[in-house]
Amino acid sequence: MTETGAAPEATARLQKLFEGHRLTPTQRRIAHCMVRRAADAPFLSSVELAELAGVSQPSVTRFAVALGFDGYPALRRHLREAVPAAPVTASDAHNAYQQAVHAEIDNLRHLASLLADPEPVARAGRVLAASRPLPVLGLRAAGAQATGFTYFARKVHPDVRLLDEGGSLLFDRIDDAVRAGASALLCFALPRHPREVVEALEYARGAGLTVVTVADSTFAPVARHSDLLLPAAVGTGLVFDTACAPMLLGRVLLEAMCDALPDAQARLEEFDARAAARGLFVE
Repeated sequence: MTETGAAPEATARLQKLFEGHRLTPTQRRIAHCMVRRAADAPFLSSVELAELAGVSQPSVTRFAVALGFDGYPALRRHLREAVPAAPVTASDAHNAYQQAVHAEIDNLRHLASLLADPEPVARAGRVLAASRPLPVLGLRAAGAQATGFTYFARKVHPDVRLLDEGGSLLFDRIDDAVRAGASALLCFALPRHPREVVEALEYARGAGLTVVTVADSTFAPVARHSDLLLPAAVGTGLVFDTACAPMLLGRVLLEAMCDALPDAQARLEEFDARAAARGLFVE
């Protein structure tokens, strides 16, 4: 996994440093921020890192200790030795709205770098295409992503079931899908991560489903309950997170699923014919 503006080996070393540690949600946020800023992470002060990650300075210190260092200065020295890189100075030429857009552009560029290896998405597409029915889970902030995927997937897949409501009925609907023959579940998971999504994925895997997850980070709390996790970063520069990269990754996943469905093109042509006959769209 590489981040825009950072050498691939720098990001890989950072991720290796974080793997194997049980991090709190706040600590995962700091880790994700450092991966995104791998090029200049070794040069950030604890205060600067805290501001970038949207956490307190003591949280950064506790994060360093959780990784096995005496404090943040020791962590930074380690980063400077293991991930040598020139500091990157952020430009102050853009206003807050422009900065949010540029951050999303960076997220999309990062996604493009991840897709240089298409096999993870292609494999996920095959897994989803083979599931009859295909349940698609997305709660709260991730509901829009799940709904959009389901809308288009129903045009090419014979049975897609949207799971966009939590509560005890969510587990009933997973059971219904399993009884109907489902072999996989697709989940969109975005911060803040609802506890019931984690519980639902654990339940789905226990029921024998292969879980494919589109999440904001490889450090997301749903990671250990996913068989295939496809990361796409969210923007955090505005009051509410922006999710352009997860949305686009969902469309890429749809493309991979279409490639694995032999009758996908025929279904699309059939839909177009029906839509034309009904005058469904304004040309």
